[in-house]
Amino acid sequence: MNKYVVTAGIESVFAKKALLPTTLMWNRLEGRPRRPDFTRALQAEVRDPLWMITRQWQLGEFIGEDAGSPVDAKVAWKNDAVTELHMPSGVRQPYDPDLPLEALIEARTPPLTLDGRLHNADLRLALGRRWKKLLNAGGHGARVADFLGAYPFTSFDPALEADHAVTSHPAAWQTLEAVATRMIDGGALFLHLSQPGALASDGLGLVDPEKAEIDALGAQFGAWAASRYLQPDESLQAWRARHLEYGLELSAPDGTQPAALGAPEYRGGRLDWFDFDAVATGAAHAGGSATAPEVTSFMPTTVEFGGMPNTRHWTFEEGVTNFGDIDPDTTDIAKLLLIEFGLIFANDWFLLPIDLPVGSLTEIKGLAVTNVFGERFWIDPAVTAAGPVQSWQMFRLTNKGAPDDRLFLPATTPSGLESKPVESVAFIRDEISNMVWGIETVVQLPDGSSRRGREVALELHARYQADVVAAPPVAFANDAKIRYSLMNSVAEHWIPFIPVHIPGDNREIQLQRAAMPRLLEGEDGVVPKKIAARTRLLREGLEAAVPDSYYVAEEEVERTGTIIETKWQRCRWRDGRVVTWLGHQRKTGRGEGSSGLAFDIPVPKRGDV
Repeated sequence: MNKYVVTAGIESVFAKKALLPTTLMWNRLEGRPRRPDFTRALQAEVRDPLWMITRQWQLGEFIGEDAGSPVDAKVAWKNDAVTELHMPSGVRQPYDPDLPLEALIEARTPPLTLDGRLHNADLRLALGRRWKKLLNAGGHGARVADFLGAYPFTSFDPALEADHAVTSHPAAWQTLEAVATRMIDGGALFLHLSQPGALASDGLGLVDPEKAEIDALGAQFGAWAASRYLQPDESLQAWRARHLEYGLELSAPDGTQPAALGAPEYRGGRLDWFDFDAVATGAAHAGGSATAPEVTSFMPTTVEFGGMPNTRHWTFEEGVTNFGDIDPDTTDIAKLLLIEFGLIFANDWFLLPIDLPVGSLTEIKGLAVTNVFGERFWIDPAVTAAGPVQSWQMFRLTNKGAPDDRLFLPATTPSGLESKPVESVAFIRDEISNMVWGIETVVQLPDGSSRRGREVALELHARYQADVVAAPPVAFANDAKIRYSLMNSVAEHWIPFIPVHIPGDNREIQLQRAAMPRLLEGEDGVVPKKIAARTRLLREGLEAAVPDSYYVAEEEVERTGTIIETKWQRCRWRDGRVVTWLGHQRKTGRGEGSSGLAFDIPVPKRGDV
């Protein structure tokens, strides 16, 4: 075939007087091995390594420090364990690592009585069924009737004013009437056995050996009831009612030196290391036994992430992470650190894992690293507790009087189950009335069920109103068309908190629980009775043998309001055991509110049209 193609009249083509049909083609540069074996082609051999070294020199890659990769590392670290819990009441108890720390802090004993009446009837029924089952299994089924007579559920009289809190709610009343005189009140038996020296056979006139057997069943029943849910003593509860939050301290000795961690503003929910601060130790905190440093050897592992640039020149980089699409703001420090880490120090981070026990504090003494050149380096911590105040460290405890650079790993639950609110109270500010209201948004009834506070309040008010015998209209001596009412009322689930001075201070105030009068239509000439709170949260101090006033710190009620919810918590702990407890959770409200409370209101005279 002719190598060259001759075109007639080429001069006219060059002068662009004639056009030739052409096809444009591009050939890509690609390697074409001459052999069917691709082994050598895939080796990516460098033909001129000197050229590559020259390019590295031109780009400044040789200007830098020695970047030998670590091949071996040894870490010296010391581990100290938490020893004690210090409750707000001043009571100390040994730390139990077999329970989650949230449960130890949040747990409150469910009340079996409230306002002198039975409460949580569903729990009482469950306890009664368990006791009946133990009697039947132990061969004492004949004694079920005796315990039914000794610990019965009683009926409620709708005519008695003291029973209005039950009889005004039909569903709860029907439940309690259905079990009255038919089921054993296990709660009453449990409360009896909780007293020092009390036995299950008390008051039944039993003799041995039956008496001893039933007393043994009573001890078994008490242990079973205590294992269903946490029931700490009142002195071992960390709830601070004045501040509407939890607070406690942990003894965390640093060897033989006393040390303490404090969680003064824990709001409930999920607990973590950042809820604690390093606080100054007092006389109650003592040192522990000194622990010797441990040394762990391992091979460092490179930290990797998706989309990370690959250090091998023949490996294609993945496009999982698009750094060009990141648009950080000037305050997005986390994003800026991520970009810097990914683009500059991507292959300079190594992972050195250490297994730590939960409920402990760990201090890294130092790190010995051996690189590929056989050099060994001893690396001290970059930030220590004795360093500058402005120094910052990841996962460092806040200094609140005693610097502590140890890593705290609390024994907390990563996840769990929560019930719907058993009780809920919303504290809101009412600037028009110049007070704070505690609104009982969810109220627990005596049978154990929970309902909206407004519905419960309306039913109770209607029950009291039904007992009022309307008085005949009063004849007025004047012909005025209106009369003035001294004040109106608000819904009965609104509990007032009035500002009062703190004793000894004529400027700072606190909020004291008060009570609204129960104003009933047609009830004249009678001093109105006070409306009492129905939730355990707002009855603080009323359940004591001598009722006491309840005060809330003024700064604890935020401008947007504060919501306190009581919920059942359930989790499975590390040994497989199920842990259940009743605790509070604090949340931020939704703003201020108005109760509609007014004074000196003009109203039409009774009998006028």
